[in-house]
Amino acid sequence: MKIVVLDGYTENPGDLSWGELEKLGEFTVYDRTSLTDENEAIERIGDAEIVITNKTPITKKVLDSCPGIKYIGVLATGYNVVDYACAGEKGIPVTNVPGYGTDTVAQFAFGLLLEICHHVAHHSQAVHEGRWENCPDFCFCDYPQIELAGKTMGIIGFGRIGQKVGTIAKAFGMKVLAHSPHEHESGKAIGTYVDLDTLLRESDVISLHCPLFPATEGIINKETIGKMKDGVIILNNSRGPLVVEQDLADALNSGKVLAAGVDVVSSEPIHGDNPLLDAKNCFITPHIAWATKEARQRIMDCTLKNLQAFLDGEPVNVVNG
Repeated sequence: MKIVVLDGYTENPGDLSWGELEKLGEFTVYDRTSLTDENEAIERIGDAEIVITNKTPITKKVLDSCPGIKYIGVLATGYNVVDYACAGEKGIPVTNVPGYGTDTVAQFAFGLLLEICHHVAHHSQAVHEGRWENCPDFCFCDYPQIELAGKTMGIIGFGRIGQKVGTIAKAFGMKVLAHSPHEHESGKAIGTYVDLDTLLRESDVISLHCPLFPATEGIINKETIGKMKDGVIILNNSRGPLVVEQDLADALNSGKVLAAGVDVVSSEPIHGDNPLLDAKNCFITPHIAWATKEARQRIMDCTLKNLQAFLDGEPVNVVNG
């Protein structure tokens, strides 16, 4: 059995082991495969039966050109890089890795928020540059410091990650509002479910943790921003297209939005003309909220479990079956 990993570097830059997967067959791993040249993916897959991908697209052309494929595993929760409908028509199960990043992604959301509240990196650099040493006072602040206790956190998307963010927010003394298509008892113990307009109107901080669907694409836009408090903080480490980036940039530059922290953008890697790059008080990180070693190990473990279950004839985490 031939197993091909098309883009293994971001999952495993060298600090994890592919060893258990290697035991299952003839194993080849590529650090990167073109995101735009389908022919490279076709050539690398060849007659392999098992294909594992993270962000390399598996299109209809790839599927038609590689008839030996029997299984596709995605090294992520999102699986839109695979034409899973076409794969299903060909009898090829596509699996994903759900739930691996709950703690990591929620933690990172607060990493963004706390940087906005305290500008830790900026002040540390200022100290290293000698500004505290030469300061006439015992301290200095280049930016106003923000206390979270007593403020309202609005969370759009209240699944596993959203609820974890809500739990952390409560620990900071924040009130939690949630908007989600489904209300779960576990969520009711953490926050109060409200309609979207109420959440927009009452929240001091809005954090996005919903999937990207037609109903959520561009959910942060000129109209919804207009319903928010002046000076609101917006966080997005879910999916870039949830935000109309020009509208957010305009709101940051006008001061309507105090600050934004985003780990994802509409097209990745980011393009040089992305309006958020020049917006005021916009903190941008390169899609790393998921990337702790612990979370990546869970991806590795689940990918192995998914493949082993398929080989045993009892597939799990199938998204197209």
